Amino acid sequence: MLKQLQTQKQQHTILPQQIELLNLFHLNTLELEQRIQDELSENPALEELSSGEDALGDKFSKDTVQDFQNWEEYGYDDIPDYKTEYNNYINTEKVPEKPIAEIPDFREELKKQCRFLDVLPEEKHYLYDFLIDSINENGFLEQDLDELASELSFKRKVWIEAEELEEALKIIRELEPAGAGCRTMQEYMLIQLRRMNVRRPDVKMAIILLENHFQDLRSCNLEKLRRQLGLEEDEIRIVLELLAHLSTRPFNPETNALQANPSILPDFIIIDEGDTLELALYRQRSSNLHISQSWMEMVQQTAQNAAADKSTKQYLRSKLSSAQWFINAIQQRESNMLKIMQAIVDMQYDYFKYGDILLLKPMKLKDIADKVKVDISTVSRLTCNKYAETPFGTVLLKDLFTEGIVNQEGNNISNKVIQNIIGEVIQTEDKKNPYTDRQLVAILAEKGYTIARRTVAKYRELMSIPVAQVRGLWN
Repeated sequence: MLKQLQTQKQQHTILPQQIELLNLFHLNTLELEQRIQDELSENPALEELSSGEDALGDKFSKDTVQDFQNWEEYGYDDIPDYKTEYNNYINTEKVPEKPIAEIPDFREELKKQCRFLDVLPEEKHYLYDFLIDSINENGFLEQDLDELASELSFKRKVWIEAEELEEALKIIRELEPAGAGCRTMQEYMLIQLRRMNVRRPDVKMAIILLENHFQDLRSCNLEKLRRQLGLEEDEIRIVLELLAHLSTRPFNPETNALQANPSILPDFIIIDEGDTLELALYRQRSSNLHISQSWMEMVQQTAQNAAADKSTKQYLRSKLSSAQWFINAIQQRESNMLKIMQAIVDMQYDYFKYGDILLLKPMKLKDIADKVKVDISTVSRLTCNKYAETPFGTVLLKDLFTEGIVNQEGNNISNKVIQNIIGEVIQTEDKKNPYTDRQLVAILAEKGYTIARRTVAKYRELMSIPVAQVRGLWN
């Protein structure tokens, strides 16, 4: 029996322009520059000023020269004598060039290996490239696959499931360096063991230990492990020695002295001006973009000409509308970026002023979102993969968002501070008799930080520092 039903419901829909705006929010300085160049080449209604003016402005320009210098300013410019003397005696134009060995990035090597795999269709290469670019300097994939799938879906404008990324990640882990893309040290160590002769008793027992008793291993419950696995004391020591000789990360940049430092183009510049901290965008792009005057005249002429082709009118109007929207989107991006970054600077004033990580305060995305009156997703996208150049170095904004714990004095302390203290204590410990997690808890308590042993173990693992027994076997 056929029936007709009429229902009324409310649902949220996101427009294509809103998706495009979110994509612009997510881009860093280099990616935005490429996006603007693509738009300039595709849309003739959009033009860029070619005045060559420095977007940082005179206030933030490092190359600003005074209009007048008297003899005292010129003669005593604080330039060491050896620098000028060197230029007097040696012709810099004829200095022999010293060849520098090119050290390829392991990510590029992974991408090349993917291209040679017959099982990967060419139209899916972007999946593997995106995952490989998301791997950190140590070879681990820190971000959640659901978040990465959502991010890539916005970029590609197609829906991508996390399961599809999981399948791609399995293939990446089998490439060289083996295990690149692992989420945890446990996962990476299991990959190394499975590449050995799994029939060896110590290898087989090590795999069982990591798969089924990893928490007990982290907690250093060796007596409990020995009973559960039915091993003698010498046998459990052999297994621990095997684990101690495994690598703790897929890629170690410290092992290569010639590893080139990646050049990072910051998105913000923070300058110490005495009592205040001045904030600016590294490059403001909206001021250089404008609508083509000749294009606007063509739109007006065709609108007044009744004989003009309808499709021509539509084409001209659509390009004009697209250019206007793009400029407004860039302006909105820059405005929100400055508001959000100013809120971060205000909240972390002491940290940016003195550069001491112990002054870093707990801060969450919601704190900044509430302060600026925007959605949390906006804060997340406008701070993702963004850097700030400060008086003490370049800072990744993501590292500023941390949880907090309360110390004995009742103050809220960032967990980054606790991790830094744990790292310093372990670095100065007796290498033959390293501190256990319980001993670390006692040391932190003496410094005024009361935290649980499992929290210490969690922070230690986040810093890729193994348990005390394994550290002792390394030395």
